[in-house]
Amino acid sequence: MSGCPEPEDGDLVAPTPKIPVPEYVEDAIRTLLRWSGEDPDREGLLDTPKRVARAWKEYCQGYESDPALHLSRTFEEVGGYDEIVLLRDIPFQSHCEHHMAPIVGKAAIAYLPRDRVVGISKLARVLHGFARRLQVQERLTAQVADCIWDHLNPLGVAVVIEASHGCMTARGVRTPGVAMTTSRMMGVFRDDERSRREVLALMGY
Repeated sequence: MSGCPEPEDGDLVAPTPKIPVPEYVEDAIRTLLRWSGEDPDREGLLDTPKRVARAWKEYCQGYESDPALHLSRTFEEVGGYDEIVLLRDIPFQSHCEHHMAPIVGKAAIAYLPRDRVVGISKLARVLHGFARRLQVQERLTAQVADCIWDHLNPLGVAVVIEASHGCMTARGVRTPGVAMTTSRMMGVFRDDERSRREVLALMGY
């Protein structure tokens, strides 16, 4: 753990402190700049190695925490509510592990509670905890769903993620405007077609 402060309630992540950057990390970024055809000693790039290093520490902040901890506090007094709980259109950013290019998208997360619920912002925190790592979208989808399934003991979990990948839009096939959709259904949302249709309709799919 880096000793970063915990996020305030309602915030997605804690602010990143001005951590010291090891010289070998700065040297690595200077090497990349030279290899790319730039001069790391020109005025506009003098502070770039530190900025890039700190930016990547923030991009990968998810390695420093356990997303499941956000689900440790639950509530049983819900007035008998036993229907779907859904948080949709959650924006997120990640980076692909193959090219370290941005993944930008949105997620819908739903669960059918058995006997307890969690604060709705915690679902977003779980997503961001896993997204702030090097990822592939399929694994990110599975990790979010599995985390909720394992720690809330619900009757069902549904996660749908739609995202654009910089490794496809800015390089390689260079096809902007394309979105990839992945989903994971667990419990009743996987076993019961009617329940699956209901949650997907609520998500807008």
